[in-house]
Amino acid sequence: MSKLLLYLKTDAFRKNLIAALVVILVLFLGIYFGLKAYTKHGVAIEVPQVKGMQIDQAIQALEKADLEYFVDSVYQMDMKPGLVIEQDPEPKSHVKTGRTIYLTIITQVPPDVAFPSIVDKTLIEATAILRNQSLKVGDTVYVSDIARDVVLDVKFAGQPLQAGRMVPKGSKVTLVLGNGRGASEVELPNLIGLSLSEARFALTGVGLSLGTISYSGAVLDSLSATVISQLPDTTAGFVGIGSTVDVTLSN
Repeated sequence: MSKLLLYLKTDAFRKNLIAALVVILVLFLGIYFGLKAYTKHGVAIEVPQVKGMQIDQAIQALEKADLEYFVDSVYQMDMKPGLVIEQDPEPKSHVKTGRTIYLTIITQVPPDVAFPSIVDKTLIEATAILRNQSLKVGDTVYVSDIARDVVLDVKFAGQPLQAGRMVPKGSKVTLVLGNGRGASEVELPNLIGLSLSEARFALTGVGLSLGTISYSGAVLDSLSATVISQLPDTTAGFVGIGSTVDVTLSN
């Protein structure tokens, strides 16, 4: 023990101790300033406003600010593709150089959705169901059926559309609806320009019959005469089955 105490009092010990402390201090300062330089401690830049820009403009702004970026996309109807709608971190936040900025843009390609079951639903119910699926009613076609404004069929791009089929989000479909008249009424055919035999055939085919036949002017050849007027005319739309239609013919 006495030898140790004597050694601690020597100049050699003091020199070694000082040298060790200097080495430790140099190592500490080296590590401190090295980490500070590596992490760029205290160096921050302001995140630019890129929300509302097109994606190519946003990328240019971020690269100019020495920032990285990651792009995700969503589909929204009636919004311009490529538009930046979200950014994280928010504009004017302070971050380190090289920080990744997360962007959300509008994609041009809509995702597919399963078409819902709307047959036998009312027009109001079907429209609400389609809206919930981000689908639209493009057109409505009415056919004879006792159920008024009830969906009887659905068509997409001119083809029948079954429930469960995948269609692009935002698609427009055509609804085939009942007109509430049922089978007791039929649509009145247009007879103008038809010969007498053709008019009779057209009426018989839909459950109607020929009424009064009259001629306008001198008719030299009744076989070549064509219908120039009919009563009721096509503005009547629908008439009861078995109704008669009067015609006037002329050469």
